[in-house]
This record gives sequence, C-alpha cells and structure tokens, in this order.
Amino acid sequence: MGFLKRLLGLETIPGEPAPLTDASYDALVPASDLPCFVYVFTLMCSGCQVMGGLLNEIGPDYVGRALFFKLDATKNPRTAAAHGVTGVPTVLCIRGGSVADRLVGLVPLDDLRGWIDRALATGEADGAASR
Repeated sequence: MGFLKRLLGLETIPGEPAPLTDASYDALVPASDLPCFVYVFTLMCSGCQVMGGLLNEIGPDYVGRALFFKLDATKNPRTAAAHGVTGVPTVLCIRGGSVADRLVGLVPLDDLRGWIDRALATGEADGAASR
C-alpha cells in the first residue's frame, strides 16, 4: 500500500517536497526557521515533472538544513503571483518570508544541487554575520 501512496503523491519521505497551497503557505513558509525551497510547477509542464523528480531525489540529503515544498501554480495562483513567478518550473529560496534567490527553468541535477548548496552557504554566512 505504501508504494501506491507514494505513486499517487499521497505519502512523501522526509526531505521530499511537501504539498503547499495558497491557504497553507503563510503557516508553513514564513514561520520556518530553516530556509525553504518552494518548487512552483504545473501538471501540464514536462520540464516541471523532471524537476520534481530531481527534487524528490536530492531533498532527503538536506533534511535538517532546509525544507522543500511544491506548489501547483494552476491551483494556487495567488502565492505564485505574489512571488513574481512568471514561468515554470521555478524554485524559490525563501528565508524569513522573503525570496532570497530563484532558479527558473529545468537544470541538470548537479547544477540544481550546486544552486541549493550555494543558497544554503550564503544564508549561513549571513546568519553568522548577524550574530
């Protein structure tokens, strides 16, 4: 039964992007102490499907360092528009409720991982400077 739940997107493993909606955004993302990576997609976008698979694969490597979410822009246009998303796939790096960086378009796995690592390192340097 676990396989079917994972296949249908009803169950995720730690680190994989969790579903996010216009209604749940404010309670989950701005309130987080960890950097949040919000993957904005549409179901009709093939590049989005590939990017979602990449994030599912690497998300578990960042457990405890970052949170990953997925937002369907078609069903949740308010949040996507509020963050200036005009194309998909887009991954937003959000700290303290503000977009710190964004990645637009499908990129290779190593480039995605490098972007996330740089975004996390930048935040750690910013946090160390403010202490």
